[in-house]
Amino acid sequence: MQVLIRAYDGENKLEKRMAVRARHLENMAKVNGRVICAGGLLDEDGKMKGSALILEFAGREQLEAYLASEPYILEHVWEKIEIEPMNVVILNGERAGA
Repeated sequence: MQVLIRAYDGENKLEKRMAVRARHLENMAKVNGRVICAGGLLDEDGKMKGSALILEFAGREQLEAYLASEPYILEHVWEKIEIEPMNVVILNGERAGA
């Protein structure tokens, strides 16, 4: 199952985000085989305000395990999280799915 995760930081959380970022990136490395794409969402001034991730998991249990280990969640950086099923069709300009 592929999912799109849009996670928005709480108000005035940029400093906290930056303090937790190394742990977040370490955690992303642990699920590297499941990361299709990931990056920061930016505000009008180019400052990070959240994250967008496209991940692939065998099932809901793996997704829940990832969420339970995510430092931005554990440290209350992300305030609003939206998760939607996704079907990646084109990846890096190449056909990847149906």
